[in-house]
Amino acid sequence: MRKRKLGKNGLEVSAIGLGCLGMTFGYGPAHDKKEMIAVIRAAVERGVTFFDTAEAYGPFTNEELVGEALAPFRGKVVIATKFGWKSDSSEKWTELDSRPEHIKQVAEASLKRLKIDAIDLFYQHRVDSNVPIEDVAGAVKDLIREGKVKHFGLCEAGAQTIRGAQGSRANIRSGGESLKTQCCQLSRSSGLDSFLLALWVRAFSQARSTKVRSSIARIIATSFPVLRRRLERRIRPSLII
Repeated sequence: MRKRKLGKNGLEVSAIGLGCLGMTFGYGPAHDKKEMIAVIRAAVERGVTFFDTAEAYGPFTNEELVGEALAPFRGKVVIATKFGWKSDSSEKWTELDSRPEHIKQVAEASLKRLKIDAIDLFYQHRVDSNVPIEDVAGAVKDLIREGKVKHFGLCEAGAQTIRGAQGSRANIRSGGESLKTQCCQLSRSSGLDSFLLALWVRAFSQARSTKVRSSIARIIATSFPVLRRRLERRIRPSLII
């Protein structure tokens, strides 16, 4: 299995990772726990070292599954989990919450469910418009200093948010770089929007489902209006919403 280094602080993962969402949540009924543990461990045996989960998947049960399945491989795998949702009694959380105090509470709970001492990659599940990204990054910065988190990342963030997070983390000297925002290194150039657009266009070209392709097209059209014309040259205009 090929390896990839992400960011500037040596975070190395397998080129192919395993997202564990569908094992307990999201795509129909939860699967048999023993079978899913076997799947995760089989992935490790085949060279996969990067596993993705989140407190919102289940909720909570996915982290518990991943924690149990990967317990024998501590130090040999990278586990990514996420924060950013307000917990409630329903199965599907809908409200965002990236207040610094909540981020730290989520980290403590995730550490217990995953049965680890430090979260390899901790990233914001969705950008919370009610909390400045600088405050979010500052909270994770504290967790890195405390040894509870190694690397920080963002999910589905735009260029401006990425730049804000990057700027707020400029003074961190011990800890990691972000994963999904490794392109922060490009934030000093005007090409960041084009770079992010290229990632989405690639995802579009590789999607097999018309529904998925339509969803990706909507995201691109919403997030990159200035570059929408470039997209229209590559895909059918009927898919641009």
